[in-house]
Amino acid sequence: MAGEHHMLQPPDREAALAQYRRRAGVYDLELATFEPLRLAAIAELGLRPGQTVVDVGCGTGLSFGLLEAGVGPGGAIVGIEQAPEMMAQATERVTRMGWHNVGLHGAPMEGYVRAPGAALADAALLHFTHDILRRPSAIDAVLAQLRTGARVVAAGLKWADGPWTWPLDLFVGAAALHSVTSMEGLDAPWSVLAERVTGLRVQTMLFGTLFIASAVTCAPGPGAPRRAPATRPPPAAPRRVRGR
Repeated sequence: MAGEHHMLQPPDREAALAQYRRRAGVYDLELATFEPLRLAAIAELGLRPGQTVVDVGCGTGLSFGLLEAGVGPGGAIVGIEQAPEMMAQATERVTRMGWHNVGLHGAPMEGYVRAPGAALADAALLHFTHDILRRPSAIDAVLAQLRTGARVVAAGLKWADGPWTWPLDLFVGAAALHSVTSMEGLDAPWSVLAERVTGLRVQTMLFGTLFIASAVTCAPGPGAPRRAPATRPPPAAPRRVRGR
């Protein structure tokens, strides 16, 4: 019971650093099974040549190739990752591939500082970043880097929907135990984001155990709380699309 209670507490940064220190060497192999989710999530960003995209919790840089294909050499990728061991692999990947438009930043999302004069980004990806999605301060920091009307896409694990789902939830729980530090909010990992954007749309895959949540930013400027303008009606409840 004590361990169960612990996993419902807010995310723990020190525990996350230890977790990804252990996983760094096998991380790419572990996530290979979920590549279809990555492909679908990045497609949802609708990237265009010349745009800037923020890869939040970029890990070893597994998404960089697809993001590069979207923004092209005239665009930019901002990779933010707090775990040094993961950042080292991302750096090696960027050097090996000769990507000169990727900027890497070793910091938690709340600690990232945009370069003076740098433009706000056009899109943000949060792929398998449950702990970040559950921290309001981290989501506010993400949205502070984005222009109004930017696309935000989050993807990852969730508890399965409907009755008699315990076999599926065994899979989710086993995967989550070594990839998150808190299972709080695993029924709707996007809920913090939903409070800060408009038109959030949720799609599910693999019998409801995986999700893609996509939305458009609506806040007035960097650093401000991201809420729908008072002159607009409140955003509708997230619409779930089953079986993408």
